Amino acid sequence: MKGGRGRHTVERGPRKEREASGMWTGNSPAGNQGAAMEGTGGELGGQGNWGLEDAPGLLARASLPIMPTWPLPLASSALTLLLGALTSLFLWYCYRLGSQDLQALEAGSRARGGSGGPGGCSEGGRPSPGSSGESGEGPRAEGLVSRRLRAYARRYSWAGMGRVRRAAQGGPGPGGGPGVLGIQRPGLLFLPDLPSAPFVPRDAQRHDVELLESSFPAILRDFGAVSWDFSGTTPLPRGWSPPLAPGCYQLLLYQAGRCQPSNCRRCPGAYRALSGLRSFMSANTFGNAGFSVLLPGARLEGRCGPTNARVRCHLGLKIPPGCELVVGGEPQCWAEGHCLLVDDSFLHTVAHNGAPEDGPRVVFIVDLWHPNVAGAERQALDFVFAPDP
Repeated sequence: MKGGRGRHTVERGPRKEREASGMWTGNSPAGNQGAAMEGTGGELGGQGNWGLEDAPGLLARASLPIMPTWPLPLASSALTLLLGALTSLFLWYCYRLGSQDLQALEAGSRARGGSGGPGGCSEGGRPSPGSSGESGEGPRAEGLVSRRLRAYARRYSWAGMGRVRRAAQGGPGPGGGPGVLGIQRPGLLFLPDLPSAPFVPRDAQRHDVELLESSFPAILRDFGAVSWDFSGTTPLPRGWSPPLAPGCYQLLLYQAGRCQPSNCRRCPGAYRALSGLRSFMSANTFGNAGFSVLLPGARLEGRCGPTNARVRCHLGLKIPPGCELVVGGEPQCWAEGHCLLVDDSFLHTVAHNGAPEDGPRVVFIVDLWHPNVAGAERQALDFVFAPDP
C-alpha cells in the first residue's frame, strides 16, 4: 500500500510538471524543436519516466525564443524597399524640375534669337558678339547659352543662378526689351537687378583702381616700348590689331578672355598689374585688357557693349585737350594717372576733337566684373562664355 501510494505520489509530480511544461511546448515550432531534440516522438518524457537527468532538456526548451524568427528579415526587406521607392521618387522629382527649367530657358533663347541689341565694337575690345560674326566672342547660336548653362548646372548646381537663368530667359534687356530709358542695350547678356549707372564710383573697385593707378609709370613705359607713329603709311607693327575705325588702334594683352603671350612679354609692367587685380574678367569672352589709341579727329559713334555684368576701367596715359567720353548722355573726360569706371552697356561715344599736333589719346583699358555680380554667378558666366578652345 505504502509503495502504491508512494508510486502514485511520484507519478502525480511528473504529470503536473508535464502540464506546466505544456505552455512552452503547445503547438509552437519551438516545442516541436524541443521534441525533435529529445527524440521522444512528441514531448519530453512522453512515457512519464523522467527524473533529474531530464532537467537540462527542460532548461533548453525554456531558453528557446517564444516568437518565431521569420518576421525580422521580412521587416528589413520591407524597409529597404520603402527607402528605394522614396529615393526613386526624389530623383524623378529632380529630373522633372530640371526639365521644366530647361524648357523655359530654351524658349527664352528662341524668343530672343540667340543674340540681340545693336552691333558695333566697344572701345578697347572686339566687336560686340551680337553682330560681328567672329567666332571667338562666345555663344551666339540659338539655344547655345541654354545648353551651356544646363551643362554647368549638371556639373555643379542651380544654387545662386536665379539672375543668370532670368538673363537667359529674358534676352538683352529688362523683359527682353530695351534697357534703362532705351540707352542701356547690351548686345548679348543683360543680367537683371544690377545697379545701373553710366559711371561707377571708384570705391566700387577700390583695390583694383588703386593698384592700376600705382602702376601708371610702369604701364606708361610699356606703351612707349610698343608705340609707333600711327601714321597709317607703314605696315601695322607686330601685336597691334587692325583699326576698329579710322584712327582707332589697340594692342591687347587679353583678347576675348585669351591671354596674348607675345604682347604680355613685351609689356611686363602692365602684365604684372593685371596679375594683381582681384576682379579682372580674364576667363570669359567679355574680358579684354590693353592699350587703346585714338588719333586727333577720330570718333567712335554711339555703341553698346555686350553685357552689363562688366565694368570697363580706363586708366589715362596720354590725354591731350579736346578728348571726350559720353556715356548714357553724361560727358566725362579722362585724367592722366587716374582711373575712370564705365558701364559700357550704356550707349557711349568717344571722340578726339584736338589738333593734330596734340598727339593721340592713349588709355589702358581693363574689363572688371561688376561689383554686384556674385561669386557663383561669375563662375557660371565664366563656364557659359568660356573662350572656344
